[in-house]
Amino acid sequence: MKKTLIHILALAAALTVGGCIEEDSFDNSFTGNFDALWNTIDQRYCFFDYSSEVFGLDWDAVYHKYRPKAEQITTGSALFDLMGEMLGELRDGHVNLTSEYGTTYYWDWKLHHPLNFSDSIQRNYLGDRFRVNNGIIYTTLPDTIGYAYVGSFSSMFGDSNLTAMMMSLAHCKGLIIDIRNNGGGLLTASEQLATHFTDKKTHCGYIRHKTGTGHSDLSTPRALYLERGNGAIWLRPTVVLTNRGVFSAANHFVMLMRELPHVLILGDKTGGGSGMPLSSTLPNGWGVRFSACPILDKEGRITEFGIEPDTTVHITDDDWQRGRDTMIDAACKHILDCHKKNNDENAEK
Repeated sequence: MKKTLIHILALAAALTVGGCIEEDSFDNSFTGNFDALWNTIDQRYCFFDYSSEVFGLDWDAVYHKYRPKAEQITTGSALFDLMGEMLGELRDGHVNLTSEYGTTYYWDWKLHHPLNFSDSIQRNYLGDRFRVNNGIIYTTLPDTIGYAYVGSFSSMFGDSNLTAMMMSLAHCKGLIIDIRNNGGGLLTASEQLATHFTDKKTHCGYIRHKTGTGHSDLSTPRALYLERGNGAIWLRPTVVLTNRGVFSAANHFVMLMRELPHVLILGDKTGGGSGMPLSSTLPNGWGVRFSACPILDKEGRITEFGIEPDTTVHITDDDWQRGRDTMIDAACKHILDCHKKNNDENAEK
């Protein structure tokens, strides 16, 4: 794990230090700030080729669409709204503009999709005997199946905390890791959790970084590996539950976990967000964040727009009305089937 994390951080440093990109200077006017924003994205954003292929993005056309509007702007608030609208053309949840007026967000990666999660229904499964350990809510479900809800990767967990959780669930036939609605946080936290599900070094993906100002100026992909964590390792049947609310570091967690042989990804397609973001500042002091380092899966595919599950399951309308979670029930069935299969195979030996 440590080698992987150090490698990622070194690549990020290359962007801001050794591999920095010289930027043009712009005046602190409405049009000057607009041009500064457009050029920052033009030179440093990492998904232009992919976005052009997927939905036909033409960044030059975007400039000609919005630049005349910037010339008509008379207030800072209007400029903020216009530039936020322009950034929305990238369809990237990691791209934000921050000012005294607030922060712009692109939400369509999860809006207009089935929720596939209800904390009210979740309470029917958690009961009143669950534990909360460093942000992870966990319990034992009927049929002796472990359940852990990880709602965020905003902070590190602690290997001792993860070990304590796994030891308390050691009697279980399998474990459900529910990351639905996890909007991400720290890549290091998602990797830390994933390392407790492998006992050997596993190739899980690649990372690239910008090498110049051209849209296609990206480094050769460098391999990312998941290594054994410190403490308890869980190798029994595991199901990771996903929905469209799974984004950024949580999307990364899914990319790592699906390479492990005892893990099944079940639910809905994730929301994506596979570009490691960096930040810059405009002449007026406004901050802009953008995807700078594309992370690819083991097959070299960009997962910016989401990862398909191994098994697609949605919460049905009937189950929703009955207070049942179709996805948790399907995960339990999978674990019980795996447990029975393992017992049958052992009996034949």
